[in-house]
Amino acid sequence: MSDAQTFVPSTRETTLGVMGGGQLGRMFVHAAQRLGYFTAVLDADPVSPAGRVSHHHIRTGYTDPEGLAQLAAVSCAITTEFENVPAAALATLAQARPVAPAAAAVAIAQDRAQEKAHFLRCGVPVAPHAVIETEAQLAAVMDDLLPGILKTARMGYDGKGQVRVATRSELAAAWADLQRVPCVLEKMLPLALECSVIVARGADGTCVNLPVQRNLHRGGILAVTEVFEGNIDPALAERAVAATKSVAAGLDYVGVLCVEFFVLEPSSPEAKALGGLVVNEMAPRPHNSGHYSIEACDVSQFELQVRTMAGLPLTQPRQHSPSIMLNLLGDLWPASGEPDWAAVLALPGTHLHLYGKAKAAPGRKMGHLTITAATVEGARATALKACGVLGIVAF
Repeated sequence: MSDAQTFVPSTRETTLGVMGGGQLGRMFVHAAQRLGYFTAVLDADPVSPAGRVSHHHIRTGYTDPEGLAQLAAVSCAITTEFENVPAAALATLAQARPVAPAAAAVAIAQDRAQEKAHFLRCGVPVAPHAVIETEAQLAAVMDDLLPGILKTARMGYDGKGQVRVATRSELAAAWADLQRVPCVLEKMLPLALECSVIVARGADGTCVNLPVQRNLHRGGILAVTEVFEGNIDPALAERAVAATKSVAAGLDYVGVLCVEFFVLEPSSPEAKALGGLVVNEMAPRPHNSGHYSIEACDVSQFELQVRTMAGLPLTQPRQHSPSIMLNLLGDLWPASGEPDWAAVLALPGTHLHLYGKAKAAPGRKMGHLTITAATVEGARATALKACGVLGIVAF
């Protein structure tokens, strides 16, 4: 965004637009409204979580020309809450309004092969891998990439479009089951843990970051995020932050960006060869692992998103409380009624966020619970009690 395309907060109808009406859009809308902005959401779902709380809800598909024109007409700047919003739609909007992140950056994040190539250009290590788009490329896969994980190059998230394969015959069968779409085969690595870094980068190149988040996934979906000083080795944390900023700078990125990393078992040959830390993937938007920042930091990831859109100053966020975030999936909901929220909220330092989704379903993100405390031990003890109340497997 150039200086001519930025603006300052206003109590009048200065509107920020967002493509996508899910929970990330909802929390963005809340942050924007707290700062005095009006909001507009484009999402075809008439009861989308963000659409239901926004000033304007444009109920069309992401590529509908009339809907895009309406969003551009009411918005001063536009962002996205979903990495699979068509990049072409963002490019169309950018002809009329500032768009952050840019279509080109989103397009790279939407394609695993392009994404890995970008990481390597930025000097960030990735897992050994091979791109598979043709039978010849399938046949040329090196044996040392097995066992591995075959991932569709596009439209994969929360563990979708991923198959573990141990042999060449399993690899061929998995690619056939995935309809022979372009894929990336990644060598399975010995993992010690997973972590992520969220940065916000302004149009002037200013880049700030949230603390490194330590993550636990179950079934390919984030289950628990722990954020406190010393949650991972300080040297690795410093490298992860530097790598994320390098990825953002390489894209000339404007907006909030999350990069996920694998921390390898220190004693493994792979750790020695790759430096102990490899990048997994990036998300050109706020991220599930950053939800804790609403309560645990002085500036949340969603306020950072607003600031990057509006050209407002980016200040380095400070975490004031150790924090644990529990993802609340539809699996926790009883056949009728709701989980025992009263028992959860009776625990000290609990902060419940429900996303306003009408129907719970297995694997569906229905909300999250953030626990803050004066000490790490206090946050963990309360989080484990909450797990017991809700039926979440302890960690």
